[in-house]
Amino acid sequence: MYAKIKSFGVTGVGGYGVSVEVYISGGMPGFDMVGLPDTAVKESRERVRAAIKNTGYKFPVSRMTVNLAPADKKKEGTVYDLPILIGILAATGDIRMPKEDEAFFGELSLTGEVRGVYGALPMAIAAMRSGVKRLYVPADNASEAAFAEGLEVIGVSTVGELVECIRGKRQIAPAVPPEPEKYENTLLDFADVKGQENVKRALEVAAAGGHNILIVGPPGAGKSMLAKRLPMILPDMSRAEMIEATEIHSVAGLTSKSRPIVSSRPFRSPHHTISSVGLSGGGSTPHPGEISLAHNGILFLDELPEFKPEALEILRQPLEDGQVTVSRVSGTVTFPSRFMLVCAMNPCKCGWYGHPSGRCKCSERDVKKYHSRISGPLMDRIDLIVEVPALEYEELRRRAPAEKSADIQKRVNAARTVQRERYGDTTHCNAYMDSRALREFCALTPECEALMKAAFDAMGLTARSYDRILRVARTIADLAGAKDIASEHLAEAIQYRTYNIKDN
Repeated sequence: MYAKIKSFGVTGVGGYGVSVEVYISGGMPGFDMVGLPDTAVKESRERVRAAIKNTGYKFPVSRMTVNLAPADKKKEGTVYDLPILIGILAATGDIRMPKEDEAFFGELSLTGEVRGVYGALPMAIAAMRSGVKRLYVPADNASEAAFAEGLEVIGVSTVGELVECIRGKRQIAPAVPPEPEKYENTLLDFADVKGQENVKRALEVAAAGGHNILIVGPPGAGKSMLAKRLPMILPDMSRAEMIEATEIHSVAGLTSKSRPIVSSRPFRSPHHTISSVGLSGGGSTPHPGEISLAHNGILFLDELPEFKPEALEILRQPLEDGQVTVSRVSGTVTFPSRFMLVCAMNPCKCGWYGHPSGRCKCSERDVKKYHSRISGPLMDRIDLIVEVPALEYEELRRRAPAEKSADIQKRVNAARTVQRERYGDTTHCNAYMDSRALREFCALTPECEALMKAAFDAMGLTARSYDRILRVARTIADLAGAKDIASEHLAEAIQYRTYNIKDN
């Protein structure tokens, strides 16, 4: 007696097909599982055995072999419980053999309940691409899996429901793709921020072009307060961006039945004690780290110099390539990591360097040592550096309402619309322009050329920082609705790089 059931697994943040083959023969009773199963997969024998018996079916007292193909790829997790159970019931003739375009995944309880698993959306997308038409999944994962288009997703709560559905005795309506809902924190609004208009402007430019930004200022000036409000002005996510973010969060176990889709841009704010692996991802079985969980969103590093140097240097390659590759004994996995880096730091260890009160007691050597914790190559990858001055009393007591986040976001969305029309599907925003796009869309007038040359010589710019100034200038021009970069746009972009933390 033989049965072959289609299922899927997850590697990195992508799904792949797995064939669950069940062979029942005579001989001494036994239950062998092959195909490089990990401990969780091996333990499915006991879950499947109990679920079959507790659902009212007879578990075969025979020699049974389950093969998970491809046999040379390690299988992990509890997603194969359901297809193994279906394979056994099909091999013994209790249910019909599933069709070629039907597939299954899910975890089982001992009583026959079907429990949710991680990575439902990546597996559903892999199923759709492999030609599967009907996918049976745990009810808790149905909404998430249904976000994959061109697939009939059937969510089941128990083995009994599933068997009746296969036999045609029960009709379960296919899951409906969730309507993306924007989760907004109405308590965080730029209207609540007193003063700091120069910083708000810099954050608007960063949001409009997807640029990396460093905010420098004394304690209590509002660095974290401003950074936490940045997501409120970011452009709305496209469907493709939602799928990319959801795949990563699903694999990490951060989606749920109540929130199956990541529909608002992620905001990740790890503590400065985080390790390199925590940032980049990894482990014996590579899982996404913070820089991948921030994909299509923001990675906020507060108290930047307090992070371990080796952890900060991890950021250099992902900031350039938009992905991070993790190599372990179990294999090599590439995670997407295209994010906005937003950093905040004090001007010195005590935080009061340059403050009018004169309370800072740090020597020049101490200040430079504090700044030296951030390497030159990492600083070169930051597009905008802006100072947050301490607020005066009159600014704090001012009651005049400031501009709301919604109004700023309208300008950001308008600028991003221009960028999408300009680049099509090749580039998301100005921050990711390649050299060809820079030549085509960032051509400078003779006046701008003279201004850029003067800045290049005076500031000792690198080729990378030169390109980044052009990208920021292009964003400022987009916000202004200008077709070409003008001298005022370029001057503002250069201004955002004039603060040299090494010399302060």
